[in-house]
Amino acid sequence: MCGRYNMTSAPEQVRALFRYPEQPNFPPRHNIAPTQPIAIVRMAEGRRQFALVRWGLIPPWVKDPRAFSLLINARAESVNEKPAFANAMKRRRCLVPADGFYEWQSEGGRKRPFVARPKRGRPQGTLIAFAGLWETWTGPNGEEMETAAIITNEANREMAAVHHRAPVIVPPEQFGFWLDCANVNEKEAASLFRAAPDGTMEVYEISPAVNRVANDAPELLEPYDGSAEPAPEKPKPVRKPRVVADSGQGSLF
Repeated sequence: MCGRYNMTSAPEQVRALFRYPEQPNFPPRHNIAPTQPIAIVRMAEGRRQFALVRWGLIPPWVKDPRAFSLLINARAESVNEKPAFANAMKRRRCLVPADGFYEWQSEGGRKRPFVARPKRGRPQGTLIAFAGLWETWTGPNGEEMETAAIITNEANREMAAVHHRAPVIVPPEQFGFWLDCANVNEKEAASLFRAAPDGTMEVYEISPAVNRVANDAPELLEPYDGSAEPAPEKPKPVRKPRVVADSGQGSLF
């Protein structure tokens, strides 16, 4: 699963890697959460296009989004069969720029957050692309909302120590292949669904401050030793007071 991620690279760096003509200016985001606007890159009129959409895909056939489950992820193993994603896999594939993602590990009654991101030393730094799908939902009054989901598959060795799922990462040399819905069918595109090569990612624990969506700062990416924290105490059972018959003399206890 991918329920939070970050995109901290400069706009010029993102534009250079994904090669879209738009020149958006956006701040670094260290704690991107579902239902928030996210950046995607897709094909439009034969060229790549930068766009902002809502994270949480809504298929066109949904009548009331408020009564529909929030689809932030699509499983690689079933994405071509699921009605919510099948049409998007054929016609509306996209890339989701990112610099890393978060996952939580349950231990001793608490959840410890970890970040996974590419090891440093790459020409593009930590900038990567998740495989994504996008859709346009049209309401009864003609209103439109564009939404997206991130595709996940089995995690590689580094990430599997924390969680068994991870986003599908599309290598730069395959950007065009993934986005070319006109000439690459959904089954051919699914050949990219594989875990990142072992040894290419670094995974380490970070502060629980990331648990709050309102926290969005570079400090969230700093290493943190959560093993030193004591596990939260289990609440003690409330003992019911003993009922004593009133003798008429009162009591100090």
